Amino acid sequence: MKSWYSLRARAGGAEISIYDEIGAYGVSAKGFLAELGALPDAAPIDLRLNSPGGSVFDAVAIHNALKRHEGPVTVWIDGIAASAASYVAMAGDEIIMPENAFLMIHDPAGLVMGTAADMRAMAEALDKVKGSLVAGYAAKSGRAAEDIAALMTAETWFDARDALDAGLATRIAEPVRMVAAFDIARFRNAPPELVEAVAAEDTDDVEPAAELPAPAEPGEAGVPAGNTPSAATDPEPTPAKTPPPIGTPPDPVTIRAEAIAHARAVIDLCRLAGQPQLAGRFLDGDASLDEVRATLLAAKAEAEPEIAPHHPQPGPSPTTRPWGDVIARTFKLKG
Repeated sequence: MKSWYSLRARAGGAEISIYDEIGAYGVSAKGFLAELGALPDAAPIDLRLNSPGGSVFDAVAIHNALKRHEGPVTVWIDGIAASAASYVAMAGDEIIMPENAFLMIHDPAGLVMGTAADMRAMAEALDKVKGSLVAGYAAKSGRAAEDIAALMTAETWFDARDALDAGLATRIAEPVRMVAAFDIARFRNAPPELVEAVAAEDTDDVEPAAELPAPAEPGEAGVPAGNTPSAATDPEPTPAKTPPPIGTPPDPVTIRAEAIAHARAVIDLCRLAGQPQLAGRFLDGDASLDEVRATLLAAKAEAEPEIAPHHPQPGPSPTTRPWGDVIARTFKLKG
C-alpha cells in the first residue's frame, strides 16, 4: 500500500484516494475537510475508496462534507468499503464497485470504562448512532429502515452484485487486483474469498528465499574428483545487510508506521488511565506530549495511596504497578 491517502487536483475536478482507516489512525475528518474545502465548489470528485472502516464520527463528518459539495461525487470502491468506510461511500452520487470488491455494514461498537450509568449512557449513544447510520443507508438504497437495521445487526457483506441489488451500489465495473492488505480478523463474517485475497497480498509482499545452486558433480569444471562437497558442509554465511549510507533520507512508510504506533500507545494509555478527554486533546493537537506525560504522572500519584511498611497488604502493593515504566517507555521517543 504505497498511497494511503491523497487528493490530486485535475483539469475540471479532483481525485481523492482513501486507502486507510477512517479516523485518528488514518484519514481524519479534520484533515479531509480542510483539503476538500480548498477545492472549487462545483468541482467533480472521484473518490477512490479502499478501507476497513474506523471512527464512525469521522466517517459521518466526511460523508456530510461530501454531500454538501456542490459538484458530482463518484465513489469507486477499489477493494473494500467496510464498517464506517461504507457510510462514506454512501455520499456518492454514483457508487461503482468492481466485481471482486466488497462492501460491509454492521452495528457500531464502542468501549467504555466506568459505572453502570456510564455503560447505559454508552448503550444509548450507540443506539442513536445506529439510528443515524440506518437512515443514511436507507435513504441511499430505498430500503426500509427495519431491513437495513437487521442487515447491520447480522454484519452483512455485499459483493458487487449483492450491493447493486440492495441499492448500495449503482454500477459494476471490471474486476481489479486486490490491494492494501488490511487486518480483517476483527470482523466475524468476512467472506472467505476476501480472506484469501488478503492472505495472498501478504504473501506477495514477502520476497521469496533465494535458491542455492545444485552441487556440481565430480569431474565437472572446477570440482576435482574425490572432492565432492559433503552435505554437512556449512554453506557460506549470508553477508550482513549493509546499512544505508549516512545522510540517506528516512523511509516515509517506516516513519508513518512508527508515528501511528506511538500515537496509539499514547491514546491507549490515556484511556486506561481514565483520561479519554486527554486523548481527544492530544489528537486535536491541543495537548503536547509533555502535557500528556505530566498529566498521567499526576494521575498516577493521586491513584497510588501511601502504604506504611508496618501495615503489609495482601497481594502486590499498588505501588508496584508499572505505571511509571509504561509512561516512560511510551514517551521515550520524545524525551
